[in-house]
Amino acid sequence: MALTGLFLCLFLVGHLAGNLQLIFGTPLQFNEYALFMTTNPAVKILSYVTYISILFHVIDGFLLTIQNRKARPVGYAKTNPKANSSFSSRNMAVLGTLVLIFIATHMTNFWAKMHFDKKMPLMIQPIEPAPGMKADYYVGRSIGQFYPVDQVKLPDEPAPMDGVIPKQLEVRNGTDIYNVNANVKVGELYKDLHKITMDFFKSKEKLFGVIPNEGLFFTIFYVLSMAVLGFHLWHGFQSAFQSLGANSPKWTPTIHFIGKAFAVLVPFLFAIIPLYIHFTK
Repeated sequence: MALTGLFLCLFLVGHLAGNLQLIFGTPLQFNEYALFMTTNPAVKILSYVTYISILFHVIDGFLLTIQNRKARPVGYAKTNPKANSSFSSRNMAVLGTLVLIFIATHMTNFWAKMHFDKKMPLMIQPIEPAPGMKADYYVGRSIGQFYPVDQVKLPDEPAPMDGVIPKQLEVRNGTDIYNVNANVKVGELYKDLHKITMDFFKSKEKLFGVIPNEGLFFTIFYVLSMAVLGFHLWHGFQSAFQSLGANSPKWTPTIHFIGKAFAVLVPFLFAIIPLYIHFTK
């Protein structure tokens, strides 16, 4: 529990650094980050380690909760848990379950779309090729590569009508762009995770056809989930070091301070992102 918990804390820091580009970076920088996180071999290995760590942390957490309850099948006749334990320490299983629910929904809305959604949008950038003329271009992964949107055929686009000149470029395999006549790959495009994220938190659609302004609903859900994560980390961070035997009169106060600062700062910065997108973008 301690080792997987601390590893997941490192993951949070890395994930936060990338997500903060939604505030401080450009759409291209965020999409470059998303591409790196989904294609780099070393990152892929770390991703599998992260998935395994989450599963182990969850399963072991449930097993420890069951063991603790079996160790005292009969409760105390009189108890005052607030006197010697924090809210977080008494409710780690509940908090962890709520965090797991958030992870599942978060991966469904972003990770799964990035990897498997065949309708994932491709990054488009408006460019002014000549003074007073502006057009939309698909952005290639190589510097200076741009392809006019009106000259690129998408996979689900119908064939042109008789008499209409067919487009010379087409998208294949999700992001590869080919010259149709030569049947040669000429470049690769970016999946637009930046647009997916912006649309997700700014959507004015009704959720399930009932809840108005689903973007606001998702923003509130995300912020509340970060509050739950903060409470989970409030106890979990410092208890991990205790489990590893790192407590000592010299280091314990520092560990507790760093743990509490981490539990407040990291979830707070994560929560700022959807609030910034929904209310300012």
